[in-house]
Amino acid sequence: MKTALALRHVATEDLGQLAPLLTAGGYQIRYFDVGVESFIDVSPLDAELVIVLGGPVAVYDSESYPWLRAEVAWLRARLLEDLPTLGICLGAQLMAAALHARVYPGSCGKEIGWASLQAGQHLAETPWLQELVEQQTPVLHWHGDTFDLPPGARHLASSALYPNQAFAWGRHGLALQFHPEVDMRTLEHWLVSHAHEIAHTRNLSLATLRADAQRHGRQFERAVRRFWQGWLESLPGQSPAAEQRRA
Repeated sequence: MKTALALRHVATEDLGQLAPLLTAGGYQIRYFDVGVESFIDVSPLDAELVIVLGGPVAVYDSESYPWLRAEVAWLRARLLEDLPTLGICLGAQLMAAALHARVYPGSCGKEIGWASLQAGQHLAETPWLQELVEQQTPVLHWHGDTFDLPPGARHLASSALYPNQAFAWGRHGLALQFHPEVDMRTLEHWLVSHAHEIAHTRNLSLATLRADAQRHGRQFERAVRRFWQGWLESLPGQSPAAEQRRA
């Protein structure tokens, strides 16, 4: 069975609605709790798929969280071998850092809430993301940091506030600043775990986040399910039917 190794930084930000799709696709899921487990104990080259999840820390906070240095180096070793790797939010920023791009606080402040994406120069390479963008599906954003596009990366999407919302690297590397993995059934867990941040972010409220989730949730779930299925079918080692559809 194929292994999907998920690097998890905080319990609330897990694989969400991606988990059952991975299982249905023949992957055995293993969580690696960053900061608790050691990167020395796991090779960056063994898992068929690595997914780097989100979290509230900053890539440049390595003085406070020394394991960030090990995580960046571990990811760099994997990316240099061009192995299937997905980064979400903090995970995307870590991928950017591993590829020698700058990660820094965003000049437009925090981007928290629901908003659609805009097309990047290379969006057409990824039809499963192209559909999400062209249909103007609102997706969940939750970040304060941003990053420069790494050298050699292909720009896929932006938002109204930040230019780098998605990039592709190599054949099977994908970095997403937004959160297509969030499961609407457990969104309240996010609101609880990020209560302090919500309370101290201007023009943001629990009422607004809940109302927007109710307004956009059904469209979001339908659209991102197609997105995830298309992305999974683009990975190597899929079923003969999936390979035939890709051809």
